[in-house]
Amino acid sequence: MLFWILAALLTLAAALAVMRPFATRKASPAGGADHDIEVYRDQLDELGRDVERGLIASAEAEQARAEIGRRILKVSEIAEQQQAGDTNPNAVRLIAAIAILAVPLVSWGLYIATGSPGMPSQPLQARLEQAPSNTSIDDLIARAEAHLADNPQDVRGWQVLVPIYMRLGRFADAETALRNIVRLSGESAELQGALGEMIVGRAQGVVTAEAEAAFKSALALDPGDPKARFFVALARAQEGRLPEAHAAWRDLAADLPDGSPWREAASQALAGSENAAAQANAEAAPGPSDEDVAAAADMTPDDRRAMIAGMVAQLDEKLRENPTDADGWRRLIRSYMVLRQSDDARSALERAVAALGAGSPQSQELEAFAASLGIAVE
Repeated sequence: MLFWILAALLTLAAALAVMRPFATRKASPAGGADHDIEVYRDQLDELGRDVERGLIASAEAEQARAEIGRRILKVSEIAEQQQAGDTNPNAVRLIAAIAILAVPLVSWGLYIATGSPGMPSQPLQARLEQAPSNTSIDDLIARAEAHLADNPQDVRGWQVLVPIYMRLGRFADAETALRNIVRLSGESAELQGALGEMIVGRAQGVVTAEAEAAFKSALALDPGDPKARFFVALARAQEGRLPEAHAAWRDLAADLPDGSPWREAASQALAGSENAAAQANAEAAPGPSDEDVAAAADMTPDDRRAMIAGMVAQLDEKLRENPTDADGWRRLIRSYMVLRQSDDARSALERAVAALGAGSPQSQELEAFAASLGIAVE
């Protein structure tokens, strides 16, 4: 009830503020024109007396009378126009008052007819105190966050929030909650692995250096932790070190029992990566000539890498001239991954998708191929 009283008072104050200029409008002085005309008439009388005394010639007197007459006519016209514009000032004020007051009255009427004025207010604290069965997921999260703000040492509260944040895709919040759990409970392989997974989710599937550090911490605590082993192998694949990744996934699948979700994940990752690599090798361009091989044999590792980088640069230049060559894009992406230039590989994938058309079959195949090499498709 207090809210409606305050709303009514504020609305009334706003309406009065708008009406004030109309209520205080001053009418044009009624006697202003009459006073000017009286002055001009006195000037005519004074002019007549000057003519009688011989102080002014008749011709000049006539010109002065004509000028005074024109001024009298002008003042009379202005007075008539003002009277026409201010015919009924009270009517103007009445119309303005009705128009201004109609806005809140009509809005209140519509709300009473279509709204819910009788519904009680629901402040945040009252919603947080409701039974969980009667509250939404957002209110439950707000309740938990408010509780943890007052009780940051409650490990159970942070543990409850982590899976909820994950389901909602709030990886940064999930990471914060996990770090609080680690701070309160101490390090464990499970917590470090979960923390690394949160960081990977925040990075849209890329195993960053920070995430890998968390997985290695998990392996230091438990060398057999399957989650950490899987993601460390994925990090090697994303760097282009496919033999190491394949070996790690094979060992992981061999060590886990049937039905283990991480064994299935390792097998799928291994199969997809090997198939993509075999397809890339089958579709690769012919190898270097005998002269190239002989020249490369005498090179230092740095010179040999520079020669390979030059060949990759030539392929990149050709694709800029002919961007519809899907096989060329595949070779370029794989070459960049072999050179451990993951950023260039991701950039090449983006250019290829733009050239081949987003959503086209060729783009989809290329994205799947890149994903098998560990390149996250954004």
